[in-house]
Amino acid sequence: MNKLVSSSGVLAASVFLTLACSTGATAQADPLPDLTVTTVLDGLAKPWDAVVAPDGTVLTGERAGRFVIRDVGGTTRDLEADLGDLYASGETGLMGIALATDFATSRTIYTCQGVQGQGTGAGSAGTGSAGGGTDNHIAVVSWTVDPAWTELTRTGTLVDDIPVADGGRHGGCRILAHPDGTLYIGIGDTASPSVPQDRNSLGGKVLHINADGSAASDAPGRVFTLGHRNVQGLAIRPGTQDIYEVEQGTTRDDELNLLVPGGNYGYRPDRLPFVYDESVPMTDPTRVPGARAAVWSSGSPTIATPGLTFANGAGWGSWNGAAVMSSQQGEKLVFLKLSEDGADYVDEADALVGTYGRLRSLTSFGSDGAFLLTTDNGSDDKVLLVTPAAD
Repeated sequence: MNKLVSSSGVLAASVFLTLACSTGATAQADPLPDLTVTTVLDGLAKPWDAVVAPDGTVLTGERAGRFVIRDVGGTTRDLEADLGDLYASGETGLMGIALATDFATSRTIYTCQGVQGQGTGAGSAGTGSAGGGTDNHIAVVSWTVDPAWTELTRTGTLVDDIPVADGGRHGGCRILAHPDGTLYIGIGDTASPSVPQDRNSLGGKVLHINADGSAASDAPGRVFTLGHRNVQGLAIRPGTQDIYEVEQGTTRDDELNLLVPGGNYGYRPDRLPFVYDESVPMTDPTRVPGARAAVWSSGSPTIATPGLTFANGAGWGSWNGAAVMSSQQGEKLVFLKLSEDGADYVDEADALVGTYGRLRSLTSFGSDGAFLLTTDNGSDDKVLLVTPAAD
């Protein structure tokens, strides 16, 4: 049985508050290593994402519109930024955050966020959004931050035509900064029936763009893959070029998918005219010929999987290289040991079950296999550091 190990933990010369309690982990044939969990930031409200800079500064953002850092001296403070046009409603607001691959020299940060009006019109009903004619939309914005970490300054908008629904449902937007300098962006489907299969809408897709916002060579119209419901996790499998996404299911079948350029992942909720029919399968090869099967699905009921990373380090033992997914409804982490070709999984284990409530974002950190994890409880939320405990 996996258990939680208490540690005072030091990250970038900052000593973090340690919390120790039972993980409630599920027994399995090949147990996970014990986990050390330390609190990096607390007192937050729905931190959607968290990243760590090369100097050790940890940055997170609350969905309602607030950037917070913990600097290398251990001080927690707000980071000034102009969020006056933020559209924060329901599931939409300040969402994914990523550091540019060349952050050490460029100081560039990318965010995915809801925006009020003045877009290209992609939030209108004509492009498949449930927005009903409003011009609210989701954008990918670039910023720079000063060396002292006092203020974010907007430098551009890379994408400004991602649709959003009235009320913000399925606005999930995750950014993966690839080592080659391009960006992959996972997008929700606005809970609209035609959007996941509509190549003229960016909803229900994974996008692939260059750093200037133009389409990458393998993504015509910026669309890398389609047929998704609500993509909220993206990560690269260590030691490979394979990119995986995790998305939330309906009442069943959250999915982990291995992405291939042009792949269609089979979500098509338009079986009834003008109705967002969530009784359809998450992957429907009958109505979507050639739909790609999931690597893993949750079955019924859904556990709501918004985050993805990989266990990456010798401390994970036989679980080194496993996919790690967070769960909101299941209030746990799910570890999946993948097959050699990455197209299937061969073992599954749970950890931190019921320990910290709803879990959201996962971000790899450092060389010892650690990752950052955010909670999603709505009050006194935390950014946690999870590390495989030393023997």
